[in-house]
Amino acid sequence: MADTGERQPLLSSHKSDNSYGGQTSDQHSRDTRNQTTYLGGPERSSYEGRLKRSASMESQPVTLSWQNINVFVREKKKKKTLAVNVEDGAVGGSTGNKGRQQIIKDVSGVVKSGTLVAILGASGAGKSTLMNVLTNRNLKDYVVEGEVKVNGIAVGDGIRNISAYVQQDDLFIGTLTVKETLTFRALLRMDRSIDKKARLERVEEVILELGLSKCADTQIGSAVTKKGISGGESKRLSVACEMLTNPPLLFLDEPTSGLDSFMAQNIVQTLQTMAEKKRTILCNIHQPSSEIFAMFNEVLLLAEGRVAFMGSSAQAMEFFQRLNFTCPTNFNPADFFVLTLAIRPGQEEECKKRVQAVCDAFVDTQEAQDIKDCIEDLTNSGKHGETAVFASLVWRSWISLMRDVVLFRVRVMQTLVIALILGLIYLRLDLDQKGVMNINGAMFLMITNASFSNMFAVVNSFPNELGIFLREYGSGLYRTDVYYLAKSVAEFPTFILLPVVFVAVTYWMIGLHETWQSYLIATGIVTLVALVAVSFGYVISTVAGNVSIALAIGPPILIPFMMFGGFFLNDDSVPVYFIWLKYLSWFKFANELMSVNQWEDITSIPCGFNGTAPMPGSTPMPPADKCLYRSGEDVLQYLSFSADNNLLNIGLLCALFVGFRIISFLFLLIRARRSKT
Repeated sequence: MADTGERQPLLSSHKSDNSYGGQTSDQHSRDTRNQTTYLGGPERSSYEGRLKRSASMESQPVTLSWQNINVFVREKKKKKTLAVNVEDGAVGGSTGNKGRQQIIKDVSGVVKSGTLVAILGASGAGKSTLMNVLTNRNLKDYVVEGEVKVNGIAVGDGIRNISAYVQQDDLFIGTLTVKETLTFRALLRMDRSIDKKARLERVEEVILELGLSKCADTQIGSAVTKKGISGGESKRLSVACEMLTNPPLLFLDEPTSGLDSFMAQNIVQTLQTMAEKKRTILCNIHQPSSEIFAMFNEVLLLAEGRVAFMGSSAQAMEFFQRLNFTCPTNFNPADFFVLTLAIRPGQEEECKKRVQAVCDAFVDTQEAQDIKDCIEDLTNSGKHGETAVFASLVWRSWISLMRDVVLFRVRVMQTLVIALILGLIYLRLDLDQKGVMNINGAMFLMITNASFSNMFAVVNSFPNELGIFLREYGSGLYRTDVYYLAKSVAEFPTFILLPVVFVAVTYWMIGLHETWQSYLIATGIVTLVALVAVSFGYVISTVAGNVSIALAIGPPILIPFMMFGGFFLNDDSVPVYFIWLKYLSWFKFANELMSVNQWEDITSIPCGFNGTAPMPGSTPMPPADKCLYRSGEDVLQYLSFSADNNLLNIGLLCALFVGFRIISFLFLLIRARRSKT
């Protein structure tokens, strides 16, 4: 690499408007990557392969914006003096709202996805306070005004759900190794839908990505033992812990502190690579070298709690030149900006006037106007009509459903195969004394299959989507009710189509009451059962939160409902202390409806002794006492079912459908609200 002293100080334009001495930062980054020699041979190939696999973990791009941020020190009772961190001293010692010290004054900014931003400023400029406001941390001693938004929507505490924050201090358990520390964080922080093997693979990827391979099995050590990894390795471990989850929004408080120039450059280079994957990254950075400074897409200069400039480094150089502040040749631009905006001892008044002039001048620049326009556009774009948000969610849910092998394609084949198997087992049943039991069993199996298959279809898929929902809800993309309604609408056609196909195959193969009216009624009943089971599946999924727990608790809860369905236990024999459970069993309501639909119009059922039923009013022959059912009405009486309950059963099925939906929505809403706390 050429000596930095031979470089030109001015930055010319490239895709992120950052270059140094006629060399674009893309070229500069490639030169730097060529010098990354701590990985070589097979290890290098393995590293590149892991990085390619990890590309699939990219998160949804987000744009961070903040507008008119003002921060005041909260007044403390019975104390005349206020202790303020040296880094975050009051704005020129001035007092703000009602005499309170003001640290940040009317600060606005935008960071788009795919951008790496450096926050620069002298001590007391307000860098750490601004970072605390953006991350919604450590604000109990401050009064904050203004809004921080993600994709144009104010998210408040929810920003923690979609971001990671690498603090300046490196705090670890000294007796653990680097790999053990990352493994512990991966097992606790990564999404529960990711299995242990994938988490451990991600740990290996991060270790290689941050150059921690040599110390992976080394104990971290502590200040007491003085043994362990170096300060630079400890800083990289801090970044690695937050990179495990691949957050779309990453904040870092002085990530290069304590690192030598090579490793500091490597850290920023890693951040640059992450930003290229559409992540949004902000760094408080202290005294970056010229090479490191050139890697940042944009720079935010703070002075006395105000924005002195925000934009590309090339634009910053031009802005200061217009104000007659020219960076000397072979001088680090970052140092030049900080020194120009610093308050020097003995020259406070002059320096404050210069800072005020620079900040006032920036307000009138095109860059400042672009920030205002961008914030306004984001706010307007974030205010999508509920109809547009709903339509987008329905579209995404539908596409996901059609491409989900487990939830759709396998279910179609499963429906057809089970329908054919049931049809072959109960093929063309005879309408006689034995046939009554077979027909009743076949109808109950149709209800059972519709219940179990549809419930498990939800239980096996919806919990896996909860993590995505909570993250997007946390970023303010949509409300819980809009999401839930859109998903229900998108899945509604499939949960109707499959029961219709199932009944179309089994009904005629079994040979149930062969009239079109009876067939259509049976189709409607099984479809309604499927919808109730789907709703119940959502209750189980939202309560459990993950597939494993949902699969564990689903069947034990469903079996009691099935037992009180009128097939295993006569409806009149239900113990009084379980009567409430009978009225929660959709099996009972559906079984009664199916039985009435099948037997109500059957006027004669042959007895086994001569193939005919006795004539009404005639004296039965001796074997006639073995004829259990002479008509469909006898079957219904034996089952304790009545056609008079048809409307009640339909109403109760609809009530269960709506009730389970409401319950599952409430549990989902509780999960969403708790995720923000």
